[in-house]
Amino acid sequence: MGQLTVRALRAVLVVVLAGTVFVQAGMVWVLVSGNDPEDGSLPLTALRVITILGMLAAQVALVCVWRLVTMVRRETVFSHAAFRYVDGVIGAIVAAALLWFTVTALNAPGQRDDPGVSVIMAGVGLAILGVALIVLVLRMLLAQAVARDVEASRMQAELDEVI
Repeated sequence: MGQLTVRALRAVLVVVLAGTVFVQAGMVWVLVSGNDPEDGSLPLTALRVITILGMLAAQVALVCVWRLVTMVRRETVFSHAAFRYVDGVIGAIVAAALLWFTVTALNAPGQRDDPGVSVIMAGVGLAILGVALIVLVLRMLLAQAVARDVEASRMQAELDEVI
């Protein structure tokens, strides 16, 4: 991976992480301080909590991607240590999907006249789970690459002994 690509990706990760932390802090302040302009109506409060948790899931994914990019730059990504971060990304995506389904369930009672909105929202949740499945497939490919790397190292060691 090129230096420019790594720097650009890290810049995006920093901006998104800083932005989510800023918004999270503001939302937590509104919830804790009682300065809620909408008077803390229960559905809105629940949606704020879900949003805060969703941003936390995104932050976990961002940190895991940062660590994976670091491993790529150090050429250590094809190791068992990378699985922890890939699993973190998968977990964060699944958590985001579950939070989205929660939002869909909270929104559904208000959509009795037009249930199509709830169906579309459920479809978006399934798409989010689909992303988690794609990352799971990529994890399986990483597992194959790590296994082949270990096998190649073993064969190289055997060859070195023979020579």
